[in-house]
Amino acid sequence: MKKLLTGAIVIVMAIAAAAAFAEPYCGVEDLPDLIKCLPAPPEPGSADFTRDVARYEWGKEQRKDPERAALARHDSVWSYATIADAFSKPFGMEISPTNTPNIWKLLEDSLSTTDQMRVAPKAFYHRRRPFAYFNEEPLCPKEDGVWRDEGSYPSGHTMRSMVAALMLAEINPANANEIFIRAMQYGENRVIAGAHWQSDVDMTRFAAAFAYSQLQTLPAFRAQMALAKDEFAARTNNRPEGFVDLAEAVPDAILEIRYYSTYNFVGERIDGYEQPCAILTKEAAKALKAASDECVKRGYRLKIYDAYRPQRAVAHFVRWAANVEDTRMKAYFYPDLDKSVLFEQGYILERSGHSRGSTVDLTLFDMKTGKEVDMGGTFDWFGKESHPSYRGITEEQFANRTLLREIMVTHGFNPIEEEWWHFTLKDEPYPDTYFDFPVSARKESEP
Repeated sequence: MKKLLTGAIVIVMAIAAAAAFAEPYCGVEDLPDLIKCLPAPPEPGSADFTRDVARYEWGKEQRKDPERAALARHDSVWSYATIADAFSKPFGMEISPTNTPNIWKLLEDSLSTTDQMRVAPKAFYHRRRPFAYFNEEPLCPKEDGVWRDEGSYPSGHTMRSMVAALMLAEINPANANEIFIRAMQYGENRVIAGAHWQSDVDMTRFAAAFAYSQLQTLPAFRAQMALAKDEFAARTNNRPEGFVDLAEAVPDAILEIRYYSTYNFVGERIDGYEQPCAILTKEAAKALKAASDECVKRGYRLKIYDAYRPQRAVAHFVRWAANVEDTRMKAYFYPDLDKSVLFEQGYILERSGHSRGSTVDLTLFDMKTGKEVDMGGTFDWFGKESHPSYRGITEEQFANRTLLREIMVTHGFNPIEEEWWHFTLKDEPYPDTYFDFPVSARKESEP
């Protein structure tokens, strides 16, 4: 009984310390009772406990991977800063008191609210932690002294990570997959650390859903969420430092930004294209400069139709495709297709690699003739004729496609099999992040 009370006191003291900096939206009496909502943890000897033991052994094997062990150690630190650091990359923006004060306040106040829910079930069940049950050293020795006498069911770290993920995915739904992948990893890391059983983590994920549904009913939470969404919208209008203007980075390139004009498959300027400029990540721009230099030596210049594409532009495409009555540009870009099949056949998607900032659509421009090189088809044509391997064109046209492909591949870009004009940097710096800042030239006052 003394250990049970000591563990509960430690939890209460930790929450009190957090509350000194955060303001919970409500008291524990207004939150779901996890003793009533969750099943009891598995008893030793049960099939579920056997699985817990197997997962504990699996976790110890994962510690042999230095990168995964380091990540598990990182996630073991009990702080809002740890949560913010873990989710900043998948969220697509640094989360901090200075960079995102409203999102930070939402994070602090939300987690200080839901933290209260774990106190009663931890004290009620007082389930021994895996490392304590087997009397083995955990991955993080500090956890032995801090958490040994605190019940393991449910998992406070998992609760924080899942509530944070639900909140951040609501603010930035475009990155929901990446956010939830990191949240699942966060809980898994508690098993790897030896601090929690797998069943602790599994049930806590349900608890986080209960908690978040209750937060949604609280006016103070909704008001702060609105401020956080406004802050995110404003911040995403600022171009990250890792992006550059191609007019400066690749000065020999010719820009014909189709989505700034009305000559595109939609027939109007696309959302997010504020100026007729092209933007790429620094890494992609550097590789494209090398490709451009080779083209110039061969008597060509690169002509760019599109580069970085904001998520809002992709959403514009989706809305357009859903309106099957709008076929004003059908004769120019998809004369042989019924517009209703554009989603089914993959011509329009809810996400585009262009939004990650390292993909470019382009062709070759012949400096001798002063014309685009004949590729046997136009940019953004919806059909098999756009496939690089399509042979229903002249040998010269096929050779032109091959030349463009060889130059781009040589300089670090990957092609795709559906569009001869589309190339993505092989080692793109943001493979899991979809940006939404507008396409506009950087102002002189910006870094």
